[in-house]
Amino acid sequence: MAYRPSVPFNVPMKLLIPQWTTVNGARKKTYPTPEQTSDDLMFFGSFRTFGGTEVVSNNVYTLENTATIETWFRPDITADCRVILLQTGEIYELLGTPENIEMRNQFLNFKVKKVGGKA
Repeated sequence: MAYRPSVPFNVPMKLLIPQWTTVNGARKKTYPTPEQTSDDLMFFGSFRTFGGTEVVSNNVYTLENTATIETWFRPDITADCRVILLQTGEIYELLGTPENIEMRNQFLNFKVKKVGGKA
């Protein structure tokens, strides 16, 4: 039986694809602003946070703002991209490589972590 998503793809998002430049001989990755990206990079998916991820680093307990996204397959969604939620303006970076579910080029599943934050 083929995989079917359990929740609808009703959260609008936009893909931020990095641009690479060379500065003093070193490659530097920069991301465009959401206004600089075209509308064809917009997509819909499910966005679930499950309350984030608990992390202990240097004996300090913190909670990282992470989420899981499921969406239709897009070959331009790669591990170095970022995603912006259009409803809130929050920017998330992909953690790891997106999973092409059942290798059917139909659905993608990936985990993201919020960029920025305050201590």
